[in-house]
Amino acid sequence: MPRVKGGTVTRKRRNRVLKLAKGYYGSKHALFKTAKQQVMKSGQYAYRDRRQKKRDFRRLWIARINAAARMNDLSYSRMMHGLKLAGIEMNRKMLADLAVNDQQGFASLAEQAKAALK
Repeated sequence: MPRVKGGTVTRKRRNRVLKLAKGYYGSKHALFKTAKQQVMKSGQYAYRDRRQKKRDFRRLWIARINAAARMNDLSYSRMMHGLKLAGIEMNRKMLADLAVNDQQGFASLAEQAKAALK
């Protein structure tokens, strides 16, 4: 009985990895061993950064809300506390969008927050 040489299976597996490594720098897109290492690392980065993206956006929204709140003589924490006391439930994403695209609307929210703090 002849031995089994699995050549087509091995080539298919290697080509699948090399296809994922398309566009990588240097030998990382051409040589199987380095390509496999980089594809594994890239997968780890992708997994980590899908979670990190949520944190990054929240940081961005808070920075924008803080900047707009300070233009209305409030700090970020006092603005958020005032909104909570006033019963205004708006998430940071929407507040940040208002801060950038509708300064008057944000200013009216800031006034309501100030009134609730007193």
